[in-house]
Amino acid sequence: MPHSSNRRLGRSFPTSTTGAPGYVWALVGVIAVIELLLTAADAGWLGDARLRTMAILLGAFWPPILAAGAGELYPFQREVMFVSHAFLHANLLHMVMNGVILLSLGKAIGERVGGARTLLLFLLSAIAGGAAFGLISMTNGPMIGASGAAFGFFGLWNAWDFQRRRERGLSPRPVLGTVLGLVLINVVLFVFLQGGLAWEAHLGGYLMGWAAAFTFCRLR
Repeated sequence: MPHSSNRRLGRSFPTSTTGAPGYVWALVGVIAVIELLLTAADAGWLGDARLRTMAILLGAFWPPILAAGAGELYPFQREVMFVSHAFLHANLLHMVMNGVILLSLGKAIGERVGGARTLLLFLLSAIAGGAAFGLISMTNGPMIGASGAAFGFFGLWNAWDFQRRRERGLSPRPVLGTVLGLVLINVVLFVFLQGGLAWEAHLGGYLMGWAAAFTFCRLR
């Protein structure tokens, strides 16, 4: 995100100097523990080396399962995967990147709407990310990662800035610049990863963040 946008957001939404709330750390902690266990298994330090493969098989978002009459590996897998995919990652770096976003934006969001709504935003953004991936993606492969939920936090933050600017009669250009920056980042990563980026999940989560700004996460 452009540094200029961050400075403007900081002036519009002053935050405390303390760290992220405990519930955000707990959320990221659960995600981190899962990834550390899988990383240890990958290295042969813990359990079966196929643990990550099994976790992805059981917890990733699999578009084919949405088809009518498609089989499931366990009861309610079709429903569970809309959330479980957000707790699995491809590797440690993937998890750290999403964790940093959740901690930094979760701190600011939590200060304004509290723990229950922050965690609800994470949950709904993960679900929206899965739904968008299932509707738009042309792949039958699995989707994992908390980036859809992280983009929900981005969406809420941008929507709040837009609302404040509209109230004060300020130009929305910085918000539009941030949106374009996020789009550019997705395009670059999509090319760099040779199509291995679930931009559809990012889009779904981001739109949920905007929807939250006008519903259960309104600015007071």
